[in-house]
Amino acid sequence: MSDPRKTRAGRYIRQVGDYSAFVPASLPPDPPINMDQPLWSLLSKADRSLARLDGAAETLPNPDLFVYMYVRKEAVLSSQIEGTQASLDDLLEFEARPLKSPRSPDVREVANYVAAMNHGLQRLATLPVSLRLIREIHSKLLAGTRGSERSVGEFRRSQNWIGTSGCTLSEARFVPPPVHEMLPALNDFEKFCHLRGTMPDLIQMGLIHAQFETIHPFLDGNGRVGRLLATLLLCEREILTMPLLYLSIFFKRHREEYYHRLQAIRDEGQWEEWLTFFLQGVAEVAADATTTARRVLNLRDEHRDIIHNQSRRRSAKALWLLDKLFMEPFVDVNRVGEICDVSYSNANDLVSVLSRLGILREITGRSRNRMFRYQAYLDLFSETKKS
Repeated sequence: MSDPRKTRAGRYIRQVGDYSAFVPASLPPDPPINMDQPLWSLLSKADRSLARLDGAAETLPNPDLFVYMYVRKEAVLSSQIEGTQASLDDLLEFEARPLKSPRSPDVREVANYVAAMNHGLQRLATLPVSLRLIREIHSKLLAGTRGSERSVGEFRRSQNWIGTSGCTLSEARFVPPPVHEMLPALNDFEKFCHLRGTMPDLIQMGLIHAQFETIHPFLDGNGRVGRLLATLLLCEREILTMPLLYLSIFFKRHREEYYHRLQAIRDEGQWEEWLTFFLQGVAEVAADATTTARRVLNLRDEHRDIIHNQSRRRSAKALWLLDKLFMEPFVDVNRVGEICDVSYSNANDLVSVLSRLGILREITGRSRNRMFRYQAYLDLFSETKKS
């Protein structure tokens, strides 16, 4: 007798053209998720980690300062999973000099991710997580990039597939549902997204992410949109008051397992194994973010004390600039003048003070058109764990 688990996520169906495409079953899985004691314990751990993160954010004088960097870090890491090479420094420097062309087209793709995330968060006030919102996010994500010719903001009208570069449909590692099967699958997916109260939120979120990646409804950008959905769902359901959980850092550290777990759902119906991996990611990333939030607060207090004790004459403007650096960690003298509403000469003096105190670091090595960055703050968001 065959194992019903193997087809609980869907079935491979032979298509004209000598390839098999996967047609997903509707959610929730059947047979239902086996919520054994280890999975319940992991769910409880993830819930506690999220609660601590939410509480830690409330201790920050301005949580938006923390969110600013976390959105950008997520944008970089999620894009890197797809092969882009842009770094967090590249993105921040590009944002600091928007009129200057980025060093690489990858930077614009990452900047688009930030725009897509912010658009989605703003739209939650009037629009739930839905197919319409997903299309809007996709439009922001690919606007003006190398994938912009690939039906931006529209679900695909042709077959796509996943595999090594240059492979054919018959050689693909995975083929998502054909268009005529994709459309009803998306309708079922949207209904499941709107479902409330039938299962724990984090379990439902894990199912949603995996199902979206399986349906693969766009010609490009599916992975990035799917990872954005997790954060949007957390905020929509008010599990977090601020968008502070971004799973791309966990998926990047465990990239091979991430793809393996998604494929094992399709091949073997291994929903429980995927959910274990997903919840581990939530718990780990939330705990890391909580630690970082506390370090941000400690750094701010430390640098405020340094400025107050060693630069009394300019301390008011210097403290104002310090707080703005949490939102703009890359600045030049002209921008400091705008931020602090002072002359170029006074802005230059402020930059000199913060440089002397070790808070700002000059990065161009030039005497003119110098750029400075808030190095200690950026260091808090560097990835120390390797994948």
